[in-house]
Amino acid sequence: MAERVLVVEDDPPVRRMLERSLVAEGFDVRAAADGGAALAMAADSAPDLVVLDVTMPGLSGIDVCRRLREKGLSGGVLMLTARDAIEDRIRGLDAGADDYVVKPFAIEEVVARLHALTRRGRDQSARVGFAGITLDTATNTVERGARRSS
Repeated sequence: MAERVLVVEDDPPVRRMLERSLVAEGFDVRAAADGGAALAMAADSAPDLVVLDVTMPGLSGIDVCRRLREKGLSGGVLMLTARDAIEDRIRGLDAGADDYVVKPFAIEEVVARLHALTRRGRDQSARVGFAGITLDTATNTVERGARRSS
């Protein structure tokens, strides 16, 4: 089964390039143009991986990452940004990101990092989602929308 990737990027050409490239690499890709749409998509179907632009209008990638983690997203989060200062990278990692790639980037590096995050994730929580319901076998919880039960 293909890894489900949520791409969140406000720049349409970059978003389309990421979508096409990741689909060609065998990922099941959904894309959002902003943080609000990303949170809604993630609530509908928990992605295995998230590729998240840091600088977006409205909710920043940092805010989106923090909220996804607060809602229990256990999949890998890869931040993409033009900000390359150490402080910026630390903020992203502290918000819950697993990795950080600076723009401009080579798509081959993004793919390699997503594969690495997938390998790491196999040892952690197993989340399975269908029709708006998510089962987390590591925590023995079921989620439907905002409702969670054990």
